Amino acid sequence: MKSFTVSKAVTALMLAGLLLLPLYSQLSGNIFILTLFTRIIILALAAASLNLIMGFGGMMSFGHAAYLGIGGYAVGMLAQEGVGSGFIQFPVALAASALYALVIGALSLRTRGVYFIMITLAFAQMAYYVASGLARYGGDDGLTVYKRSDFSGLVNLSNRTQFYYLCLACLLGVIFLIWRIVNSRFGLVVQGLRSNEQRMQAIGFPAKRYKLVCFVISGTMCGLAGALLANNTDFVSPAVMYWTRSGDLMVMVILGGMGTLFGPIMGAVVFLLLEEFLSQITEYWALIMGPLLLLIVLFGRGGIMGMLGRAGRG
Repeated sequence: MKSFTVSKAVTALMLAGLLLLPLYSQLSGNIFILTLFTRIIILALAAASLNLIMGFGGMMSFGHAAYLGIGGYAVGMLAQEGVGSGFIQFPVALAASALYALVIGALSLRTRGVYFIMITLAFAQMAYYVASGLARYGGDDGLTVYKRSDFSGLVNLSNRTQFYYLCLACLLGVIFLIWRIVNSRFGLVVQGLRSNEQRMQAIGFPAKRYKLVCFVISGTMCGLAGALLANNTDFVSPAVMYWTRSGDLMVMVILGGMGTLFGPIMGAVVFLLLEEFLSQITEYWALIMGPLLLLIVLFGRGGIMGMLGRAGRG
């Protein structure tokens, strides 16, 4: 009971901090911290979507960043063609991400283990090279989004505070949806397939169908993060789909705690704050951050949420 209370208290403090951050930014005049945490929240959403298939479903996708790019390019390309309505851009971003996830899932779920990882990586790199070859939309140089998505006055994405709260609302909405999925009959079947797929198939559950639906839901959620990211940076480039970004998302999930509801948020906050802090100290920040993350993974079984649980029991 004590361990539950510790993790719950830390999670509540984190969420309270995220809710009150714009107030602190306004009172202190520190605009940068609001911009930084907007990015953190968006990538936390992407990490949470990966956690759905990796933590709860046991599917180790190494190409999840492809959906970030697809969602971002959907917004950027439509804006380039004069379609600025968010009511069009965001549904197109979600639909394109879902369709690509359906194609990837239908092929990659025929395999297991390292072959599954390599196929998802190959599809992500394919998307990366296709985006690099789109000369009309910037190619390697990327695409500038000159005007953010327009929601007809419902929310102004050019207002930093409103955009921050929109991103936070999307993150909490996705977390709630994941909670509902995980605790539904569908979610319990997916978790059962992670534990013992052969036994679940033996009692009559169509394993590939359940896993494919979960895979598509996860990709769609990440597409939402991509659409928000394009609006946040006013720019989208093929680099967002590169395999290293997928690796970053995996680290966030593992760091926070795979298979936990709020672990990916915790992991994203710690990972990106460490990245920001160390990059200001030295240009070789990755040489410091790598061993730090390695120590946490090796000695912090279950990630940060797991360590909080053990601290409570101690």
